[in-house]
Amino acid sequence: MNDFSALPYRPCVGVMLVNGQGLVFVGRRIDNREGDFWQMPQGGIDEGEELRAAALRELWEETGVSADKVALIAQTREELLYDLPDELLGRLWGGAYRGQRQHWILARFTGEDHHIALDAHDPAEFCDWKWVRPEELPELIVPFKKRVYRAVVEEFRELI
Repeated sequence: MNDFSALPYRPCVGVMLVNGQGLVFVGRRIDNREGDFWQMPQGGIDEGEELRAAALRELWEETGVSADKVALIAQTREELLYDLPDELLGRLWGGAYRGQRQHWILARFTGEDHHIALDAHDPAEFCDWKWVRPEELPELIVPFKKRVYRAVVEEFRELI
């Protein structure tokens, strides 16, 4: 059996994109065939990339929402960590990471729904999207990320 505990966490940024009604964008991943799970946009931070630049890049890559259609409001005070479940260890990200260390950015969507284009980047990551109430988020995400989503909702609750 491999010991994955010595592996580092992958640097990552997530974006809680909220609309004018206080609802949050979630997308259903194309590659998730194990259940009806939805997530907020997120992805790796490139070496030397500034956090907010990474957030805007990931948001555009996953949703087609351009930087001129969002206002960045806040970021989490601390990184949030999660470990991959045993069945995914050694399989994701070339087996180089045990999980992710995430910073989250709260962003207000100033555009309109037609500005969202899941096929803006190839390959697309989401096959569907919807707006949900913030308190629904922990129930929509894969189980191993629920704690992170609860923490993000709690930290940004007053700003949403």
